[in-house]
Amino acid sequence: MATQSSSGSADPSPGAADSSSGSADSSSEPDLPAHRGHGHRRQGRGENRLPPALAVTVAIALYALLPQSLLLGPRLLLPALEVVLLVTLVVTHPRRLDEESRLSRILSLVLTAIIIVTNLTTLGLLVDHLAEQNAKGGGLLVAGLQVWATNVIAFGLLFWNIDRGGPVARSKLPREELPLADFRFSHDEDHDAVVEVAAGSSRNADWAPTFLDYLYVSTTNSSAFSPTDTMPLSSRAKMLMALEATAALLVSLLIVARAVGSFT
Repeated sequence: MATQSSSGSADPSPGAADSSSGSADSSSEPDLPAHRGHGHRRQGRGENRLPPALAVTVAIALYALLPQSLLLGPRLLLPALEVVLLVTLVVTHPRRLDEESRLSRILSLVLTAIIIVTNLTTLGLLVDHLAEQNAKGGGLLVAGLQVWATNVIAFGLLFWNIDRGGPVARSKLPREELPLADFRFSHDEDHDAVVEVAAGSSRNADWAPTFLDYLYVSTTNSSAFSPTDTMPLSSRAKMLMALEATAALLVSLLIVARAVGSFT
């Protein structure tokens, strides 16, 4: 039974006071839209395997279609090795990257390294061939585009593999247990933006980057020859982006120079 004050009115109960206090506190927080936000949300659900697997397949095909003079050994030697590594990784986790062993992580990094080293070596051979006066311009120009596209895919895969411990760690581990980030995405800073933007941020939507986000970073770095909206934080990320941008710039200059030379 409520106690009466001297004025005859009932004193508010402690529960009522707590309720009113809670209402006041909740009113100070912005009402965010009840949707998942943009892209992948961290809820213990692994990332989709399909996008990176398709990207590797495209990179393998681009190499296999290069002119014989730009290949390292027999045409199908390196593609066969890459296919074996890719199939091994896909078989272990065909749909989602829910877990990984030390071996599977090493195989993923080895596959990415093979694609990058092979493509950079092909770039060196392309430079040598384009420097020759009697080189056939048309086929080498197409090869230059293949090298550029493979460069984008390869470094996108590498960024995806190393940032914050890799795709499995980004989906499974609590944020406080993740390794230091190599890249800072705009989502990581959008929590204090307007409501419809803040709702998709890393803090409010528990957003995490996926392969397509890293592929975009790689594409813009190869196109602008510098970071755009995603900034490198670690020294290794800065050096890798510098290497990618340098390779992309070299390919672009060679293609333009050869194209101009073909019409003069």
